[in-house]
Amino acid sequence: MSQELVLTRIHAGVAEIRLNRPTRHNALVPALLDALLQALDQVRAEEPRAIVLAAQGRSFSSGGDVQGFHGVPRSERRSYARQVVGALNEVILTLLQLPCPTVAAVQGLVTGGSVGLALACDLAIGGPQTSFAPWYTAVGFSPDGGWTTLMPERIGRARALSVQLLNERLEAPEAVRLGLLHQLAPDTGHAHGRRPARQHPPHAGSGPSRPANRGGRPGARVAALPGTN
Repeated sequence: MSQELVLTRIHAGVAEIRLNRPTRHNALVPALLDALLQALDQVRAEEPRAIVLAAQGRSFSSGGDVQGFHGVPRSERRSYARQVVGALNEVILTLLQLPCPTVAAVQGLVTGGSVGLALACDLAIGGPQTSFAPWYTAVGFSPDGGWTTLMPERIGRARALSVQLLNERLEAPEAVRLGLLHQLAPDTGHAHGRRPARQHPPHAGSGPSRPANRGGRPGARVAALPGTN
């Protein structure tokens, strides 16, 4: 595959990681998740002041690539699903354990396990057209990517359950009210995604700094995710 699936850059101490599969709405496949995990490891080694997770195209990410599942022989689909979910959970756990502040700059409709990428960041910035939806009951998959652990922590168990069972779509204003989005911007392009991260002052020492209490130990918050045990 000639196209880079994940783009990275560091400017003024702020690292930016961009999903780069816009023709498929940045849908998650093993190769993209592996590239994202590698990018996170590489960027972390640079000790940035903050990390922005963004994406090319109209949509941040549409979750697992259903077309990818259809391209796998039926006898191998369970193994393929474990591969995708396991890689996604590894990315989420890495995001939760990063020592510096993280910001998700999300646009368009964000569905399925990709919502977990935003939930794992300290802040999420969206635009007027940003929305979130589970889609699990529509496609017959079990929830993954933090929908049964990180989502209830953020919006409450009862609300998280109703969103998933009824396949509710959470539009931008509701997402802000619930705390899924922390701020709305005219769009979530390059400048908007980086602004909140750069508001964090440099650490007094040589390394980056992250809020001490993020709602519990990162490992405990994802211990119930399939594929992490």
